[in-house]
Amino acid sequence: MALTLAGLAADRPLGLRVLTGDPALDRPIGWVHPTELTDPQAFLEGGELLLTTGLALDEETSPAYVRRLVEAGVAGLGFGVGLSHDFVPHALVSTAAEVGLPVLEVPRETPFIAITRAVSRAVAADEYATTVRIGKAQQELTRTAVGKGGPAGVLRKLAKLVDGWVLLFDRVTVTEAAPASARAYGASLREELERLRTGTRVVALDGQEVVLQTLDTGARRVLAVGASLDSAGRHIVNTAVSVLSLALEQDRAQAAARQALRSGLLELLVGGQAELALRVLAETGGEPPRAPWSVVVFAGAPAARRKLLDALEGEAVFAARRGSSVVAIGPADPAAEAAARIGGLHGGLAGPVSTTDFAAGLEQAELAAQAALAEDKALVSAAEHTGRGLLSLIEPTVAQAFARGMLAPVRDHDETGRGDLETSLRCWLEHHGHWDVAAARLGVHRHTLRNRIKKAEELLGRDLDSPGVRAELWVALQARE
Repeated sequence: MALTLAGLAADRPLGLRVLTGDPALDRPIGWVHPTELTDPQAFLEGGELLLTTGLALDEETSPAYVRRLVEAGVAGLGFGVGLSHDFVPHALVSTAAEVGLPVLEVPRETPFIAITRAVSRAVAADEYATTVRIGKAQQELTRTAVGKGGPAGVLRKLAKLVDGWVLLFDRVTVTEAAPASARAYGASLREELERLRTGTRVVALDGQEVVLQTLDTGARRVLAVGASLDSAGRHIVNTAVSVLSLALEQDRAQAAARQALRSGLLELLVGGQAELALRVLAETGGEPPRAPWSVVVFAGAPAARRKLLDALEGEAVFAARRGSSVVAIGPADPAAEAAARIGGLHGGLAGPVSTTDFAAGLEQAELAAQAALAEDKALVSAAEHTGRGLLSLIEPTVAQAFARGMLAPVRDHDETGRGDLETSLRCWLEHHGHWDVAAARLGVHRHTLRNRIKKAEELLGRDLDSPGVRAELWVALQARE
């Protein structure tokens, strides 16, 4: 803590007496500068305690002198008495009181060098304390980053070190907050974050200063610190930026390596090498789920799939990326619940399957996921999908095109009003070519039905006694329906 005018005045051996400026005695003293110049502004930076014996001052020149000191931004004035003046000029004291400049009377017995030494000791002690504080903070932040705390731990530690709140953004989305209540500031900073491309920006939020600093990471991440930062605080924030950048990039690299390993293990399972895959998983710190397994395949946007993989980290399931989908093996509920929370994902469920049947189960789950995506459903089971028959395996647009092409001659005939061939064909095939049963269902004579089917055969140019032709015709009729 920097030495203030009040602290200096409280140093009894110096014998200083405060004449004016009591409300401003909390000003820190940057340095001490003795001078007898009547206009020392060119030699001042601001924040100094100016010492003078008033050699060139009197009642007439004192008011202008005081105002020049205020313009120069001095912290205060120490006036030595007993040499040039027996007492501080009245005009100087009254003007200083008017403009709010603290004036300390320095007795004849106190040399200016004693004041300089007192301030020098305080400045040195303050700089040493600042250095110690920065060094200790750097060690704590580094230990936290390389330990179990990770990036979230670094944020919590930083918030304590600067006595404020901290947010970590991925673009404009809050990913970490310390304390948790600080998330409420995220929305208010969105506009500033969108303008910030790189570097540092300082903004005001609810009367508080907030520092926004981009991190040196592959993704666009920004650190927001809400606190009153002194010099040491700014150094600590800079350290946190460096440590966080390294920790986040390390996390990203480790996550990518884990995902690549899991994708490789998944391919081993597909290739029938379950024993090897499970052994590698166990030796790399994973906990293999117990077979038989449920297999869930999720399709969706890349961002949703990434969130799902993150959400399943640490759950009692094995999750891996495969092509443009995510495969989860183990209990189905955790994966389905996580996907529902994230939204925008469509899953296919198969199983339970044994390790030897895994490849077949995965294929069934993938087909069910495609059906869920086509029908905009959250989850479709393989059993449900298989029960839908052959048409469920054909793209709807392809099936419709096939139906239109095959049935066009029959449909054109019916549209002219010359018969009802399509309905007759459907009923006849539905009853496996039994003339009497189909005719009865249609309410026509069996000879009438025979004539209709013969006409349809002529129009289609196909042999309806062929089982293959009947199957194709049935698929076309079902697709049209």
